[in-house]
Amino acid sequence: MMRIITGKYKGRVIKMPKGIRPTQDKVRKALFDILGDISEMSFLELFAGSGAIGIEALSRGAKEAEFVEEKRDCARQIAANLAFIKAGGRRITQSDAQEAIKKLSREGKRFEIIFLDPPYCKGPVAGAVEPLVKKTLRTLSSYDILAPCGLAIAQHFKKDLLPDTLGDLILFRQSRYGDTVLSFYRKCAR
Repeated sequence: MMRIITGKYKGRVIKMPKGIRPTQDKVRKALFDILGDISEMSFLELFAGSGAIGIEALSRGAKEAEFVEEKRDCARQIAANLAFIKAGGRRITQSDAQEAIKKLSREGKRFEIIFLDPPYCKGPVAGAVEPLVKKTLRTLSSYDILAPCGLAIAQHFKKDLLPDTLGDLILFRQSRYGDTVLSFYRKCAR
């Protein structure tokens, strides 16, 4: 179980599905401290797991949050967590993140903030396969779902090195918390 840190749902407990790596409280707090006021912004959480990040965004005043999660049991838990706290302005999509990005693009959706926390690479040789975090950022840069001047934030393992630019995404900040890194990308004008 995890508590919402602040905002209108502060202190509410949400349940965690089995087999996920939840974002630590200190990382969630740091993320939203860095973001500052997100009132009336649209928020997309990819690889949503329990939905804790998107729920925290709603608690802090985001006008809407969309959750994308491939695993059925996780998507159900997100729905249960949202129902428990009675959060409005939300949509859950059970889908692969890459396919969801393409679908959201076809729908003409745009988000001011996109957060992604894919499973950390467990491969035998670091760098042998493109990390899922880099692949997802590359897909985001290819599809126009990030609003102008929007932010894409990737949570990833410290050994997953990300480039300074991916298409129209420019890395402008990285913050490390133990083995976890938050990489902040801003969309620049084409």
